[in-house]
Amino acid sequence: MGRLVVERRPWLDLLAHLVLIVGVLVVALPVYITFVASTHTAQDVVQRPMPVLPGPHLIDNYTRALEGGSHGAGSTAAVGRMMFVSLVSALIITFGKIAISLLSAFAIVYFRFRFRMVFFWAIFVTLMLPVEVRIGPTYKVVSDLGMLNSFAGLTVPLIASATATFLFRQFFLTVPEELVEAARIDGAGPMRFFKDILVPLSATSIAALFVIQFIYGWNQYLWPLLVTTQEDMYPVVYGIKRMIAGGDSQNEWNLVMATAMLAMIPPALVVMLMQKWFVKGLVDTEK
Repeated sequence: MGRLVVERRPWLDLLAHLVLIVGVLVVALPVYITFVASTHTAQDVVQRPMPVLPGPHLIDNYTRALEGGSHGAGSTAAVGRMMFVSLVSALIITFGKIAISLLSAFAIVYFRFRFRMVFFWAIFVTLMLPVEVRIGPTYKVVSDLGMLNSFAGLTVPLIASATATFLFRQFFLTVPEELVEAARIDGAGPMRFFKDILVPLSATSIAALFVIQFIYGWNQYLWPLLVTTQEDMYPVVYGIKRMIAGGDSQNEWNLVMATAMLAMIPPALVVMLMQKWFVKGLVDTEK
């Protein structure tokens, strides 16, 4: 059999690099403009043309944003508190989704009970329902339970995940039956088999889901819009919107941009620190 020879063409390499450079510029330019705006005064930001180089007010703007108390027409809540609310909410949602999905998939795959597949398909069908369909009844339940303006109200309705349950179920189906038999012979009960064998085997999938679900929890906007009315419970993404007043009101755009930059840091850190595990969890087939 002949060998397939891939010819290297300089113009193709040049084209590939040009496409990559354009892609980086499209993504990075708005971030750079946001950063530049966050280092100038409010007057400098709204002038034409806006400065294209960083200004001298970086520390002052970020300190004022974190501590709150701006003089704009919108919300004056401290961004430090908003980021704390977002962090706690994102972690609760992430760990809650992973834990419930692991246990749900474990029960569906390894336990034999009546209507087992009916329950699985009932979970799976929720993927086909848009959030807007469920948001009204969910808000009614949360309100009746007195969970408005609380971490429970921000997180509990978002913990269940049909996607994660489906992914863990598909992975558990690939686990060799010999492992189950070996655990049974060694006297391991169901929960010990789950804790000592299934969870370690699922480490890469858990890591990939952690990144996805953390970003999902951090970027929540629609649900906090409904269940939070107090400034001390605003997540940072929703808080950015509250900092911008409509109409002819004067906004401190430098502080809004500083808040936007601060809001990007935790998700970016999670992706960078867990990039290796994230990619491995998505593409690794040697389960």
